[in-house]
Amino acid sequence: MSNTGSKNRRLLSIVELGGYPDFSKIYNQHQLDVEVTDSMRKAVKILKKNRPDIIVAEFNYQSDFRDRTSNLETLLAVLQKNPEIKLVVFYEKEFAHQFKRVTDRFELPYTLAFPIDEAALSAIIAQCLSA
Repeated sequence: MSNTGSKNRRLLSIVELGGYPDFSKIYNQHQLDVEVTDSMRKAVKILKKNRPDIIVAEFNYQSDFRDRTSNLETLLAVLQKNPEIKLVVFYEKEFAHQFKRVTDRFELPYTLAFPIDEAALSAIIAQCLSA
Protein backbone atom coordinates (compact mmCIF):
# COMPACT_ATOMS: atom_id res chain seq x y z
CA MET A 1 0.00 0.00 0.00
CA SER A 2 1.63 3.18 -1.15
CA ASN A 3 0.11 6.63 -1.19
CA THR A 4 2.72 8.46 -3.21
CA GLY A 5 0.55 11.54 -3.75
CA SER A 6 0.48 12.35 -0.04
CA LYS A 7 2.84 14.70 1.80
CA ASN A 8 3.18 12.22 4.65
CA ARG A 9 6.51 10.83 5.64
CA ARG A 10 7.38 7.46 4.16
CA LEU A 11 8.25 4.06 5.56
CA LEU A 12 9.70 1.13 3.63
CA SER A 13 8.90 -2.25 5.16
CA ILE A 14 11.14 -5.11 4.04
CA VAL A 15 9.40 -8.38 4.92
CA GLU A 16 11.60 -11.21 3.69
CA LEU A 17 10.64 -14.03 6.06
CA GLY A 18 7.64 -12.55 7.85
CA GLY A 19 5.74 -14.77 10.21
CA TYR A 20 4.80 -11.84 12.43
CA PRO A 21 1.80 -9.48 12.51
CA ASP A 22 1.23 -6.77 9.94
CA PHE A 23 2.16 -3.49 11.65
CA SER A 24 0.40 -1.25 9.11
CA LYS A 25 -1.98 -0.04 11.83
CA ILE A 26 0.95 1.34 13.82
CA TYR A 27 2.52 2.92 10.76
CA ASN A 28 -0.80 4.50 9.81
CA GLN A 29 -1.23 5.90 13.34
CA HIS A 30 1.99 7.81 12.72
CA GLN A 31 0.62 9.01 9.36
CA LEU A 32 3.27 7.19 7.35
CA ASP A 33 2.89 6.20 3.73
CA VAL A 34 4.00 2.57 3.62
CA GLU A 35 5.65 0.66 0.83
CA VAL A 36 6.27 -3.05 1.33
CA THR A 37 8.79 -5.25 -0.45
CA ASP A 38 9.76 -8.87 0.04
CA SER A 39 13.48 -8.79 -0.72
CA MET A 40 16.59 -6.79 0.07
CA ARG A 41 17.43 -6.60 -3.63
CA LYS A 42 14.08 -4.95 -4.39
CA ALA A 43 14.53 -2.63 -1.41
CA VAL A 44 17.88 -1.40 -2.73
CA LYS A 45 16.24 -0.67 -6.12
CA ILE A 46 13.47 1.25 -4.37
CA LEU A 47 16.07 3.29 -2.45
CA LYS A 48 17.65 4.40 -5.72
CA LYS A 49 14.37 6.12 -6.63
CA ASN A 50 12.77 7.00 -3.29
CA ARG A 51 14.09 8.11 0.08
CA PRO A 52 11.86 6.86 2.86
CA ASP A 53 12.17 8.46 6.28
CA ILE A 54 12.18 5.04 7.98
CA ILE A 55 13.00 1.51 6.91
CA VAL A 56 11.83 -1.51 8.90
CA ALA A 57 13.76 -4.70 8.14
CA GLU A 58 14.42 -8.14 9.58
CA PHE A 59 17.85 -9.44 10.56
CA ASN A 60 18.12 -12.78 8.81
CA TYR A 61 21.27 -14.59 9.86
CA GLN A 62 22.84 -16.51 6.98
CA SER A 63 25.59 -18.93 7.98
CA ASP A 64 26.36 -19.70 4.33
CA PHE A 65 27.32 -16.13 3.36
CA ARG A 66 31.08 -15.92 2.82
CA ASP A 67 31.53 -12.17 3.04
CA ARG A 68 28.74 -11.07 5.36
CA THR A 69 26.65 -12.15 8.33
CA SER A 70 23.15 -11.38 7.14
CA ASN A 71 20.81 -9.76 4.69
CA LEU A 72 21.40 -6.37 6.34
CA GLU A 73 24.93 -5.59 5.18
CA THR A 74 23.84 -4.63 1.66
CA LEU A 75 21.19 -2.30 3.04
CA LEU A 76 23.57 -0.83 5.61
CA ALA A 77 26.09 -0.02 2.88
CA VAL A 78 23.41 1.98 1.04
CA LEU A 79 22.28 3.68 4.25
CA GLN A 80 25.81 4.85 5.08
CA LYS A 81 25.36 7.25 2.14
CA ASN A 82 21.92 8.26 3.46
CA PRO A 83 22.30 8.74 7.23
CA GLU A 84 19.02 10.67 7.46
CA ILE A 85 17.07 7.44 6.84
CA LYS A 86 16.28 5.70 10.13
CA LEU A 87 16.50 1.91 10.25
CA VAL A 88 14.44 -0.26 12.59
CA VAL A 89 15.62 -3.87 12.78
CA PHE A 90 13.69 -6.89 14.03
CA TYR A 91 15.77 -9.88 15.15
CA GLU A 92 15.32 -13.32 16.66
CA LYS A 93 16.65 -13.63 20.21
CA GLU A 94 18.30 -16.92 19.29
CA PHE A 95 20.48 -15.03 16.78
CA ALA A 96 21.39 -12.19 19.16
CA HIS A 97 25.05 -13.26 19.16
CA GLN A 98 25.25 -13.04 15.35
CA PHE A 99 23.27 -9.81 15.38
CA LYS A 100 25.81 -8.34 17.81
CA ARG A 101 28.49 -8.89 15.15
CA VAL A 102 26.53 -6.49 12.94
CA THR A 103 25.81 -3.96 15.71
CA ASP A 104 29.52 -3.95 16.61
CA ARG A 105 30.26 -2.63 13.10
CA PHE A 106 27.20 -0.47 12.47
CA GLU A 107 25.30 1.87 14.75
CA LEU A 108 21.77 0.47 15.00
CA PRO A 109 19.92 2.35 17.76
CA TYR A 110 16.44 1.09 16.80
CA THR A 111 16.19 -2.68 17.31
CA LEU A 112 13.47 -4.98 18.61
CA ALA A 113 13.60 -8.67 19.39
CA PHE A 114 10.76 -10.99 18.40
CA PRO A 115 8.00 -11.18 19.43
CA ILE A 116 7.60 -7.51 18.60
CA ASP A 117 5.89 -5.44 21.28
CA GLU A 118 3.54 -3.09 19.43
CA ALA A 119 3.84 -0.30 22.02
CA ALA A 120 7.64 -0.47 21.80
CA LEU A 121 7.49 -0.38 17.99
CA SER A 122 5.18 2.63 18.08
CA ALA A 123 7.56 4.41 20.49
CA ILE A 124 10.53 3.69 18.22
CA ILE A 125 8.65 4.97 15.17
CA ALA A 126 7.86 8.16 17.11
CA GLN A 127 11.55 8.51 18.03
CA CYS A 128 12.60 8.06 14.41
CA LEU A 129 10.16 10.74 13.27
CA SER A 130 11.30 13.23 15.89
CA ALA A 131 15.05 12.62 15.42
